[in-house]
Amino acid sequence: MSEIEILRPGDNTAELVLNRPAKHNAITPNMAAAIREARHALDADRSVRCILVRGAGERAFCAGTDLGTLGVYEDAWAWRHSVNYALEFGEFRKPVIAALKGWVMGGGFEIALNCDIRIASTTAKFAAPEVKHGWLGAGGFSQRLTRLVGYGQASRILLTGSTMDAAEAYRIGVCEFLVEEGQEVAAARRLAAEIAAHPEVATVTNKAGIRAAMEGGLTGGLAMERELMALAFALGAQQSGPEAFKQRERG
Repeated sequence: MSEIEILRPGDNTAELVLNRPAKHNAITPNMAAAIREARHALDADRSVRCILVRGAGERAFCAGTDLGTLGVYEDAWAWRHSVNYALEFGEFRKPVIAALKGWVMGGGFEIALNCDIRIASTTAKFAAPEVKHGWLGAGGFSQRLTRLVGYGQASRILLTGSTMDAAEAYRIGVCEFLVEEGQEVAAARRLAAEIAAHPEVATVTNKAGIRAAMEGGLTGGLAMERELMALAFALGAQQSGPEAFKQRERG
């Protein structure tokens, strides 16, 4: 069975499954390459409007990089030019929801940060242990976590490397939803179906605008928002909303 699987559980949604449960879904170089291939395939598939990412098994979403595979890189330059699997999730142009349970550690935590919405089970445990190894996460920790929870909380998480439970993660804004044990996938599927019911151009342009707000200044972000709206109009999306409203009025 493949260590990266794509499933199609419902209309206009897809699931990307990290499927290495015996190793807490830790990511190998081959898995990283497969994640990139999956991103290209799902972004190109016009029938997919929202993607859910989850980990196989009961114990973990993802424990990050399989440290045993770091020896495959000849030197730092080779590592520098390898696939950064966490950032791949930030490159999706379509909305991505992370369903989190068990260990959400290191690069697994960064995968979640690169997704658009995070739904956590009460079993989820978050940690950024890189500081204990003598390095930092290179998949978005210092940038995306700081933007999500603020300077002080990001400093606490990244400089201590300590574990944080799901309730604390929800309290400070690491995840947007907290659900009972075993309910994270069902909740993520419901949300994915709700998002996927909207026109693709609407969800893609909304996501692009939100990302622009996270990654740039206000003036540039407002200009990009206007251009995205013009794009949506050019593609005909301006017709579907008013027409649907008229239909409801007539009904």
